[in-house]
Amino acid sequence: MGDSMNLKEFYKEKKVLITGHTGFKGSWLCLMLLKFGANVVGYSLKPPTDPSLFELCDIENRITNYYGDVRDLDGMMKVFEKEKPEIVIHMAAQPIVRDSYKMPVYTYDVNVMGTVNVLECVRLCGSVTSFVNVTTDKVYLNRELNLPFKEDEVLCGYDPYSNSKSCSELVTYSYRNSFFGGDTGIMESGRRVAISTCRAGNVIGGGDFANDRIIPDCVRAVLNKDKITVRNPFSIRPYQHVLEPLSVYLTVAALQSDDMSYAGSYNVGPDDSDCITTGEMVTCFCDRWNSDPSHEKAEWINGNERGPHEASFLKLDSSKARKVLGWKPVWDVKDAISRVAEWTDVYMSGKDVFACCDKQISSFLEMKSERQGFNG
Repeated sequence: MGDSMNLKEFYKEKKVLITGHTGFKGSWLCLMLLKFGANVVGYSLKPPTDPSLFELCDIENRITNYYGDVRDLDGMMKVFEKEKPEIVIHMAAQPIVRDSYKMPVYTYDVNVMGTVNVLECVRLCGSVTSFVNVTTDKVYLNRELNLPFKEDEVLCGYDPYSNSKSCSELVTYSYRNSFFGGDTGIMESGRRVAISTCRAGNVIGGGDFANDRIIPDCVRAVLNKDKITVRNPFSIRPYQHVLEPLSVYLTVAALQSDDMSYAGSYNVGPDDSDCITTGEMVTCFCDRWNSDPSHEKAEWINGNERGPHEASFLKLDSSKARKVLGWKPVWDVKDAISRVAEWTDVYMSGKDVFACCDKQISSFLEMKSERQGFNG
């Protein structure tokens, strides 16, 4: 069982390469690995937003940083050859559904060929022992049956973003079987590399400034003293704090590096009670924000529009991660929103957001250790 894995002990001085480290999730992952004493190497385009959590926390100067494009195989290969990472976590992507309708070719190029290129680097770089490809809950063929998705269901996302991530899963499957020895993980050379994919639900947390994501929209609205416009208030999504799936990615990467039986695909979603409508989630944000009398009142309006297709129901069956890894969520959606509000207060007041992130990571790891025997 993975619930006894001591991540701090495992990752101390480990060389970990993250693609997409300048994004929201990538920045939090860098901060978590720094907490564990890892030697973090990042390969990514420059931060996708301004402001960005990456810049606010000065992550560039806390890790070994490379700005590069995952579509540039030669450039990325040079980084792998120079840094010789042991663990690789692939998070680089064009991650926005609506943007994928505007830029389908770019989306497929980054999300599919980018994955091919990273796997090529893993294949040719002899130092790598463990690889995790981070995809999405949207990889599944969604027939809108209001049933949670399991890992063995058909992969066939509808929109260009979701479909490109389904393709990324299939690329990983092919490489795993064609070059990395399938279930054994033993290549023809005798080298062993463990490979997994992780499919997470909608993540929230402080420092997300992306467009077309509901929590950033909430934060922007309160910053600008505007009403929050909710595009799809009745869509059900599996909301969870960003630290929840990151802890799973790191656990999988660590466990499979020593034991191939942990390699595979994992859904990472919240408890059923936290699979709520977007409208309910925004109401929770407003309630938390308005509980502080010093805040301007937050409220939302229904901005439902006839835009590109987006799934109305998304829910993951995460029983495999619970059973195999001993994982269970630490913070429910109200806890997660409370952390977002706390972070936003720190940011709005011009205080130290790095210290806030570090405090939240410590709190998360302490609670995780208490609740499930997880050793951060």
